[in-house]
Amino acid sequence: MQRDIDAVPAGSVPADPLPGWMAALEARHLARLTVPEVRRALQALSSLYVERRGRLGSGAALEGDGKRAAFALFYGPLHFLLVRGIVRALGAARPAPRTVADLGCGTGAAGAAWAIEAGPACAVDAIDRSGWAVAETRWTMKTICVRGGAARGDLLHATLPGRGGAVLAAFALNEIGDDERDRLLDRMFESAARGAAVLVVEPIARRGLPWWDEAGRRCAAAGGRADEWRLPADLPAIVRRLDEAAGLDHRILTGRSLFLPAGGERRPGSGSGGGAGRGAGRQFRLTPGPGPRI
Repeated sequence: MQRDIDAVPAGSVPADPLPGWMAALEARHLARLTVPEVRRALQALSSLYVERRGRLGSGAALEGDGKRAAFALFYGPLHFLLVRGIVRALGAARPAPRTVADLGCGTGAAGAAWAIEAGPACAVDAIDRSGWAVAETRWTMKTICVRGGAARGDLLHATLPGRGGAVLAAFALNEIGDDERDRLLDRMFESAARGAAVLVVEPIARRGLPWWDEAGRRCAAAGGRADEWRLPADLPAIVRRLDEAAGLDHRILTGRSLFLPAGGERRPGSGSGGGAGRGAGRQFRLTPGPGPRI
Protein backbone atom coordinates (compact mmCIF):
# COMPACT_ATOMS: atom_id res chain seq x y z
CA MET A 1 0.00 0.00 0.00
CA GLN A 2 1.07 3.57 -0.61
CA ARG A 3 2.74 5.29 2.33
CA ASP A 4 2.32 9.05 2.48
CA ILE A 5 3.99 9.77 5.82
CA ASP A 6 7.20 7.84 6.39
CA ALA A 7 8.06 9.24 9.80
CA VAL A 8 6.66 11.31 12.63
CA PRO A 9 9.28 13.33 14.52
CA ALA A 10 9.75 12.35 18.16
CA GLY A 11 7.50 14.38 20.43
CA SER A 12 5.35 15.63 17.54
CA VAL A 13 2.21 13.81 18.70
CA PRO A 14 0.35 15.94 21.28
CA ALA A 15 -0.68 14.37 24.59
CA ASP A 16 -4.28 14.38 23.35
CA PRO A 17 -4.57 14.81 19.56
CA LEU A 18 -8.39 14.79 19.70
CA PRO A 19 -9.02 18.55 20.31
CA GLY A 20 -6.69 19.62 17.52
CA TRP A 21 -8.11 17.04 15.13
CA MET A 22 -11.68 18.13 15.92
CA ALA A 23 -10.82 21.79 15.31
CA ALA A 24 -9.27 20.86 11.96
CA LEU A 25 -12.30 18.71 11.06
CA GLU A 26 -14.64 21.61 11.69
CA ALA A 27 -12.55 23.99 9.61
CA ARG A 28 -12.33 21.42 6.81
CA HIS A 29 -15.97 20.40 6.57
CA LEU A 30 -17.83 23.50 7.70
CA ALA A 31 -16.05 25.78 5.24
CA ARG A 32 -18.85 25.34 2.67
CA LEU A 33 -21.65 23.84 4.76
CA THR A 34 -23.64 25.11 7.73
CA VAL A 35 -24.30 23.05 10.84
CA PRO A 36 -28.03 22.72 9.92
CA GLU A 37 -27.03 21.38 6.49
CA VAL A 38 -24.72 18.82 8.10
CA ARG A 39 -27.46 17.92 10.58
CA ARG A 40 -29.90 17.15 7.75
CA ALA A 41 -27.25 15.06 6.01
CA LEU A 42 -26.57 13.22 9.26
CA GLN A 43 -30.25 12.33 9.61
CA ALA A 44 -30.24 10.94 6.07
CA LEU A 45 -27.03 9.05 6.78
CA SER A 46 -28.44 7.64 10.01
CA SER A 47 -31.51 6.43 8.09
CA LEU A 48 -29.23 4.52 5.72
CA TYR A 49 -27.51 2.75 8.61
CA VAL A 50 -30.72 1.91 10.47
CA GLU A 51 -33.31 1.32 7.76
CA ARG A 52 -31.61 0.83 4.41
CA ARG A 53 -28.32 -0.96 5.07
CA GLY A 54 -28.58 -2.66 1.69
CA ARG A 55 -27.51 0.59 0.02
CA LEU A 56 -24.31 0.91 2.05
CA GLY A 57 -22.35 -1.51 -0.10
CA SER A 58 -23.08 0.68 -3.13
CA GLY A 59 -21.34 3.63 -1.50
CA ALA A 60 -24.57 5.51 -0.73
CA ALA A 61 -23.22 6.61 2.65
CA LEU A 62 -20.58 8.78 0.99
CA GLU A 63 -22.68 10.37 -1.76
CA GLY A 64 -22.48 14.16 -1.77
CA ASP A 65 -20.68 16.77 0.30
CA GLY A 66 -23.29 16.81 3.05
CA LYS A 67 -23.12 13.09 3.86
CA ARG A 68 -19.35 13.13 3.60
CA ALA A 69 -19.14 16.00 6.06
CA ALA A 70 -21.57 14.26 8.42
CA PHE A 71 -19.63 11.02 8.21
CA ALA A 72 -16.30 12.73 8.88
CA LEU A 73 -17.49 15.16 11.57
CA PHE A 74 -19.80 12.79 13.42
CA TYR A 75 -19.14 9.11 12.80
CA GLY A 76 -15.37 9.50 12.44
CA PRO A 77 -14.88 10.81 16.01
CA LEU A 78 -17.38 8.27 17.38
CA HIS A 79 -15.44 5.44 15.75
CA PHE A 80 -12.19 6.89 17.10
CA LEU A 81 -13.53 7.03 20.67
CA LEU A 82 -15.12 3.58 20.56
CA VAL A 83 -12.09 1.81 19.08
CA ARG A 84 -9.76 3.64 21.45
CA GLY A 85 -11.86 2.50 24.40
CA ILE A 86 -11.98 -1.10 23.17
CA VAL A 87 -8.23 -1.21 22.50
CA ARG A 88 -7.53 0.12 25.99
CA ALA A 89 -9.94 -2.28 27.68
CA LEU A 90 -8.55 -5.30 25.82
CA GLY A 91 -4.91 -4.27 26.24
CA ALA A 92 -4.63 -4.59 22.47
CA ALA A 93 -1.80 -2.05 22.22
CA ARG A 94 0.59 -4.28 24.19
CA PRO A 95 2.66 -5.70 22.67
CA ALA A 96 2.61 -2.69 20.39
CA PRO A 97 2.06 -3.63 16.75
CA ARG A 98 4.50 -2.19 14.24
CA THR A 99 1.69 -1.73 11.72
CA VAL A 100 -2.11 -1.75 11.68
CA ALA A 101 -3.82 -2.92 8.48
CA ASP A 102 -7.05 -0.89 8.49
CA LEU A 103 -9.58 -2.64 6.22
CA GLY A 104 -12.40 -0.44 4.95
CA CYS A 105 -10.77 2.52 6.65
CA GLY A 106 -13.50 5.14 6.14
CA THR A 107 -11.97 8.37 7.42
CA GLY A 108 -9.05 6.52 9.03
CA ALA A 109 -10.23 7.33 12.56
CA ALA A 110 -10.38 3.76 13.88
CA GLY A 111 -6.94 2.77 12.60
CA ALA A 112 -5.46 6.00 13.95
CA ALA A 113 -6.95 5.27 17.39
CA TRP A 114 -5.20 1.89 17.62
CA ALA A 115 -1.93 3.24 16.22
CA ILE A 116 -1.84 6.13 18.70
CA GLU A 117 -2.42 3.73 21.59
CA ALA A 118 0.45 1.58 20.28
CA GLY A 119 2.88 4.50 20.18
CA PRO A 120 4.67 6.65 17.57
CA ALA A 121 6.53 3.71 16.00
CA CYS A 122 3.27 2.17 14.79
CA ALA A 123 2.17 2.89 11.23
CA VAL A 124 -1.21 2.39 9.53
CA ASP A 125 -1.69 0.70 6.16
CA ALA A 126 -5.26 1.58 5.19
CA ILE A 127 -7.40 0.46 2.29
CA ASP A 128 -10.88 1.40 1.11
CA ARG A 129 -12.88 1.14 -2.10
CA SER A 130 -13.85 4.81 -1.90
CA GLY A 131 -11.47 7.36 -3.33
CA TRP A 132 -12.93 10.01 -1.02
CA ALA A 133 -12.35 7.78 2.02
CA VAL A 134 -8.73 7.21 1.01
CA ALA A 135 -8.12 10.95 0.64
CA GLU A 136 -9.84 11.63 3.98
CA THR A 137 -7.76 8.93 5.69
CA ARG A 138 -4.53 10.45 4.39
CA TRP A 139 -5.65 13.84 5.72
CA THR A 140 -6.58 12.30 9.08
CA MET A 141 -3.19 10.63 9.49
CA LYS A 142 -1.33 13.80 8.58
CA THR A 143 -3.48 15.94 10.88
CA ILE A 144 -3.36 13.58 13.84
CA CYS A 145 0.36 12.76 13.37
CA VAL A 146 0.09 9.05 12.59
CA ARG A 147 2.60 7.35 10.31
CA GLY A 148 1.47 5.33 7.29
CA GLY A 149 -0.65 5.68 4.19
CA ALA A 150 -3.84 4.70 2.43
CA ALA A 151 -4.67 3.13 -0.90
CA ARG A 152 -7.81 2.53 -2.91
CA GLY A 153 -8.58 -1.10 -3.59
CA ASP A 154 -10.48 -4.30 -2.91
CA LEU A 155 -10.28 -5.38 0.72
CA LEU A 156 -9.56 -8.95 -0.36
CA HIS A 157 -6.36 -7.77 -2.03
CA ALA A 158 -5.00 -6.04 1.06
CA THR A 159 -1.66 -7.23 2.41
CA LEU A 160 -2.23 -8.59 5.91
CA PRO A 161 0.63 -8.79 8.41
CA GLY A 162 1.71 -11.68 10.60
CA ARG A 163 3.64 -11.50 13.86
CA GLY A 164 4.35 -7.92 14.89
CA GLY A 165 1.32 -6.53 13.06
CA ALA A 166 -2.38 -5.99 13.63
CA VAL A 167 -5.49 -6.20 11.46
CA LEU A 168 -8.54 -4.00 12.03
CA ALA A 169 -11.97 -4.14 10.41
CA ALA A 170 -14.16 -1.51 12.07
CA PHE A 171 -17.72 -1.16 10.74
CA ALA A 172 -16.57 -2.66 7.45
CA LEU A 173 -17.41 -6.37 7.27
CA ASN A 174 -21.17 -5.92 7.42
CA GLU A 175 -21.07 -3.57 4.44
CA ILE A 176 -19.71 -6.14 1.98
CA GLY A 177 -21.29 -9.22 0.40
CA ASP A 178 -21.50 -12.57 2.16
CA ASP A 179 -18.94 -14.32 -0.05
CA GLU A 180 -16.44 -11.46 0.17
CA ARG A 181 -16.87 -11.28 3.94
CA ASP A 182 -16.37 -15.04 4.37
CA ARG A 183 -13.17 -14.95 2.33
CA LEU A 184 -11.90 -11.86 4.14
CA LEU A 185 -12.57 -13.45 7.52
CA ASP A 186 -10.62 -16.51 6.36
CA ARG A 187 -7.68 -14.25 5.53
CA MET A 188 -7.94 -12.45 8.86
CA PHE A 189 -7.92 -15.71 10.81
CA GLU A 190 -4.91 -16.83 8.76
CA SER A 191 -3.17 -13.57 9.68
CA ALA A 192 -3.92 -14.26 13.35
CA ALA A 193 -2.49 -17.76 13.01
CA ARG A 194 0.73 -16.13 11.77
CA GLY A 195 0.88 -14.04 14.95
CA ALA A 196 -1.01 -10.83 14.14
CA ALA A 197 -3.52 -9.27 16.51
CA VAL A 198 -6.98 -9.08 14.91
CA LEU A 199 -9.86 -6.81 15.93
CA VAL A 200 -13.32 -6.68 14.34
CA VAL A 201 -15.79 -4.02 15.50
CA GLU A 202 -19.45 -3.78 14.48
CA PRO A 203 -22.64 -2.17 15.84
CA ILE A 204 -24.13 -3.75 18.94
CA ALA A 205 -27.53 -4.31 17.30
CA ARG A 206 -27.87 -7.87 16.07
CA ARG A 207 -30.23 -6.98 13.24
CA GLY A 208 -28.34 -7.29 9.99
CA LEU A 209 -25.49 -9.31 11.55
CA PRO A 210 -26.51 -12.93 10.77
CA TRP A 211 -22.86 -13.92 10.37
CA TRP A 212 -21.72 -12.67 13.78
CA ASP A 213 -22.45 -15.69 15.99
CA GLU A 214 -20.57 -18.10 13.75
CA ALA A 215 -17.63 -15.71 13.51
CA GLY A 216 -17.67 -15.40 17.31
CA ARG A 217 -17.57 -19.19 17.76
CA ARG A 218 -14.69 -19.38 15.32
CA CYS A 219 -12.87 -16.60 17.15
CA ALA A 220 -13.31 -18.34 20.51
CA ALA A 221 -12.07 -21.63 19.08
CA ALA A 222 -8.92 -19.83 17.88
CA GLY A 223 -8.23 -18.46 21.37
CA GLY A 224 -9.97 -15.11 20.97
CA ARG A 225 -12.95 -13.44 22.58
CA ALA A 226 -16.26 -11.82 21.69
CA ASP A 227 -17.40 -8.77 23.67
CA GLU A 228 -20.17 -6.21 23.80
CA TRP A 229 -19.34 -2.68 24.91
CA ARG A 230 -21.18 0.23 26.49
CA LEU A 231 -18.72 3.04 27.02
CA PRO A 232 -19.66 6.40 28.57
CA ALA A 233 -18.12 9.13 26.42
CA ASP A 234 -17.32 12.83 26.74
CA LEU A 235 -18.27 13.79 23.20
CA PRO A 236 -16.49 16.64 21.40
CA ALA A 237 -18.65 19.77 21.24
CA ILE A 238 -19.56 19.56 17.53
CA VAL A 239 -20.40 15.85 17.84
CA ARG A 240 -22.61 16.54 20.85
CA ARG A 241 -24.31 19.43 19.02
CA LEU A 242 -25.04 17.30 15.93
CA ASP A 243 -26.12 14.37 18.10
CA GLU A 244 -28.74 16.47 19.88
CA ALA A 245 -29.88 18.33 16.75
CA ALA A 246 -30.41 15.09 14.83
CA GLY A 247 -32.39 13.52 17.68
CA LEU A 248 -29.71 10.92 18.39
CA ASP A 249 -28.07 9.92 21.67
CA HIS A 250 -24.44 8.77 21.77
CA ARG A 251 -23.61 9.63 25.36
CA ILE A 252 -23.01 5.89 25.71
CA LEU A 253 -21.02 4.42 22.83
CA THR A 254 -21.97 0.85 22.02
CA GLY A 255 -20.42 -1.83 19.86
CA ARG A 256 -19.45 -5.46 19.67
CA SER A 257 -16.02 -6.86 18.95
CA LEU A 258 -14.06 -9.99 18.11
CA PHE A 259 -10.45 -9.98 19.25
CA LEU A 260 -7.56 -12.35 18.68
CA PRO A 261 -4.45 -11.22 20.62
CA ALA A 262 -1.02 -11.02 19.05
CA GLY A 263 0.95 -14.23 18.87
CA GLY A 264 -2.12 -16.41 19.26
CA GLU A 265 -1.80 -16.22 23.05
CA ARG A 266 -4.97 -16.58 25.08
CA ARG A 267 -5.67 -13.82 27.58
CA PRO A 268 -7.46 -14.33 30.91
CA GLY A 269 -11.20 -14.56 30.30
CA SER A 270 -10.81 -15.20 26.57
CA GLY A 271 -13.54 -16.92 24.66
CA SER A 272 -17.19 -16.07 24.10
CA GLY A 273 -20.13 -16.86 26.29
CA GLY A 274 -20.94 -15.81 29.84
CA GLY A 275 -18.59 -15.16 32.70
CA ALA A 276 -15.72 -12.80 33.36
CA GLY A 277 -14.53 -12.79 29.76
CA ARG A 278 -17.62 -10.96 28.51
CA GLY A 279 -17.48 -7.22 27.91
CA ALA A 280 -21.28 -6.92 27.99
CA GLY A 281 -22.46 -4.39 30.49
CA ARG A 282 -18.97 -3.18 31.40
CA GLN A 283 -18.53 0.55 31.82
CA PHE A 284 -15.26 2.17 30.72
CA ARG A 285 -14.64 5.91 30.97
CA LEU A 286 -13.12 7.32 27.80
CA THR A 287 -10.56 9.78 29.13
CA PRO A 288 -7.10 10.83 27.95
CA GLY A 289 -4.24 8.66 29.12
CA PRO A 290 -0.67 9.67 29.91
CA GLY A 291 1.95 10.61 27.36
CA PRO A 292 1.15 10.31 23.65
CA ARG A 293 -1.93 8.14 24.22
CA ILE A 294 -5.47 9.43 24.14
